Amino acid sequence: MAVYQVVVTPEEVLRNRAVPVKNINAGVIRVLDNMRDTMYAFDGVGLAAPQIGVSKRMIVIDTGNNLIELINPNITSMEGEQIGSEGCLSLPGVVGLVPRAQKVCVTGLNRSGEEVEIEASDLLARAFQHEIDHLDGILFTDKATEIRREK
Repeated sequence: MAVYQVVVTPEEVLRNRAVPVKNINAGVIRVLDNMRDTMYAFDGVGLAAPQIGVSKRMIVIDTGNNLIELINPNITSMEGEQIGSEGCLSLPGVVGLVPRAQKVCVTGLNRSGEEVEIEASDLLARAFQHEIDHLDGILFTDKATEIRREK
């Protein structure tokens, strides 16, 4: 597969609401594969399609347990609160403290077009919220209570 260059701010695609995927076809599968390869190549925990310049509602996440790919993901419930440090491949060198829900339930389609539901907590819940925010044109710095630059 291919490793894409990660789009960085202030690219407009990062601020636009991504469009839903209507049909899962070979092109969509190829984008998912390339997103996975790009995320791993840049040592990311997650990646949203807009981060490679594709304005489609697709995310990939791997917090160290296994790869999760979701098409048209949607958070259906949230509970609790956690505050933690976040960074982003699209904002290199920037880190912030971001309040997020402690637990989320997320639905979406897998690469076969089957509806899946995932209950997540802690880091995985944070990753889902971060990546789905990307699909809505929201960056973690929009929600951060504290932002700093790393050297």
